Amino acid sequence: MKKALLLIDIQNDFCEGGSLAVPGASEIIPITNELISKFQASGDLVVATMDWHPADHGSFASNSGGKIGELGKLEDIPQIWWPDHCVQGTPGAELHPELKKIKNIIYKGTNPKIDSYSAFFNASKDETDLNKFLRQRDVDTLYILGLATDYCVKFTVLDALDLGYQVYVVSNACRGVNLDPNDSETALEDMKKKGAKLIESASIK
Repeated sequence: MKKALLLIDIQNDFCEGGSLAVPGASEIIPITNELISKFQASGDLVVATMDWHPADHGSFASNSGGKIGELGKLEDIPQIWWPDHCVQGTPGAELHPELKKIKNIIYKGTNPKIDSYSAFFNASKDETDLNKFLRQRDVDTLYILGLATDYCVKFTVLDALDLGYQVYVVSNACRGVNLDPNDSETALEDMKKKGAKLIESASIK
């Protein structure tokens, strides 16, 4: 059994001061750095995912003609319209500057016609490089944390379970958008019901 720490979208635009800031996002940085050190010290894999949108991405309200936060359709798939965020090559797309250096990066959301909450698949179920990358290294157990609980963390966890990984969600190192106040709580319950184990970072040895 090989394990990996999977960090979801801890990027400037999702942190305080960013264009799509998740409340309390910077609170997870010290916890995340501690876990990065633990996994690296034990020789385990650490992988970060990054939203990496082209400027003409269809999920942006500025491109869709919709209003931020409203639900529309992108390629006939329900889509929330977001502010421009994590545009390729911009400071907002960079990993948070206080995050420890990570060499393994998986990019997602690169297709302008479709959104990609999950780190494994976009909304039309085309694969990213993540599953292949992990399988080539015999990883079967994932410890997942990051931003945001109710979107990219949730859909990454659900897809990881579908792909057969054992999944631990480090719940104290996740923060949510919470367009509705209970979205993060509901997301954690959905992950748990499907088979993910919710843990605190202190329990990881």
